[in-house]
Amino acid sequence: MSPSRPDYNIVMLDSWTSNSGDLSWEPFKNLGSFVHYPRTSPEQVLERCRNAQVVLTNKVVLDAEILAALPDLEYIGVMATGYNVVDTDAAKQHGVVVTHVPAYSTASVAQLTFALLLHITQHVALYDRHVHAGEWSACEDFSFRVAPLLELAGKSMGIVGFGDIGQKVAGIAAQFGMQVLVHTRHPQRYPELGSGENGYEALDL
Repeated sequence: MSPSRPDYNIVMLDSWTSNSGDLSWEPFKNLGSFVHYPRTSPEQVLERCRNAQVVLTNKVVLDAEILAALPDLEYIGVMATGYNVVDTDAAKQHGVVVTHVPAYSTASVAQLTFALLLHITQHVALYDRHVHAGEWSACEDFSFRVAPLLELAGKSMGIVGFGDIGQKVAGIAAQFGMQVLVHTRHPQRYPELGSGENGYEALDL
């Protein structure tokens, strides 16, 4: 499959989560005929993909039955980290290349992890409401407290799995001064998993 081929029939089955209208589709159109559907039901998959050489999907399932009915199909691009929506054995049998995007959300997921953690420990929204209600201004003491504030430094964080996201979260936790405890099926792959003195501590659950 040559990326410069101008006559591809390209179908994107669930485009809404990738582009809700703020991005350009021109790069796809430069590769050939391109059509995208915001959402596709299981009953619509076969008809929409019938003449496609390229199918892009996020959560729409492409099973063995569907793949067997698409003789023109050459490539499936899964626009997500996982590729469980595609029967990869069937794709291999039919000579269809399947790719996914294993690390596209690493930073954002790690960021969300700490957003939630800081929400629990700092109660920013709670304090914001009380301050705007004038309670801090009316407080007799300079220190205003409506809920305990917990420091992350010195606390322990347990991480199960040490892929891209686990490693990113571990790095941020260490910067907060947290002790990082990691369980992974393959500890030998990660030299940074030591006793905890020179890296993260590996645990066998």
